[in-house]
Amino acid sequence: MARMTDTTTPRKHGLARRLPLIAILTVAVIGAFTLRDYLSFETLAANREALLAYRDAHYLLAALVFMGVYVLIVAFSLPGATVATLTGGFLFGVFPGALFNVLAATIGATAIFLAAKWGLGERLAVRMEASDGAVRKIKDGIDENQWSVLFLIRLVPAVPFFVANLVPALVGVPLHRFVISTFFGIIPGGIVYTSVGAGLGEVFARGETPDLGIIFEPRILLPILGLCLLAALPIILKAVTGKKGV
Repeated sequence: MARMTDTTTPRKHGLARRLPLIAILTVAVIGAFTLRDYLSFETLAANREALLAYRDAHYLLAALVFMGVYVLIVAFSLPGATVATLTGGFLFGVFPGALFNVLAATIGATAIFLAAKWGLGERLAVRMEASDGAVRKIKDGIDENQWSVLFLIRLVPAVPFFVANLVPALVGVPLHRFVISTFFGIIPGGIVYTSVGAGLGEVFARGETPDLGIIFEPRILLPILGLCLLAALPIILKAVTGKKGV
């Protein structure tokens, strides 16, 4: 009986560690099919007057509820993160709307990171550390340039937010580096979309939809690419000089 307990206990602990990640993935799949029509720009447009009235009557509560919903959207990778960012700008302006958006997105991203790190990341990082060949080279490359890589995956618009939350957890990135790089790395894009949301009043009045491709316009994209180059500078210098990072 003792032997059976010894063998089954690790399995139970392994399953328990994976439960948060399993829950997130399950809710994400269900939400992708059931909430897409509700967490949409059309829903925001239809309820804009009620939302503004509630904000005017209960500003602090409205801010807390908004951030709570945003955290859940990000933490469970539900559809509507972009709409949530626009809503933050629409309700609270560029500031403090951008601050609310960035804080909520960072908290939600951290929840995914911790779930993935707790469920898979620690073991996977150990296996990658002990492996040889290409896998080990990838792990070493990330470890040598963690700050640069973390900021790059946040700044580059083409990297999906969900991917940028999972990859660091799977390669053993420390929590404090993930939180700091996430908070500061999403500020540029967050400000852009929050400013779009702040101008939704005029968009609604014209019966139009917001231009979400604005982030790819040269006046917006070029400064962000400049930040990407700045983040990648340590990697470039190491490649040129042949020195390894600390």
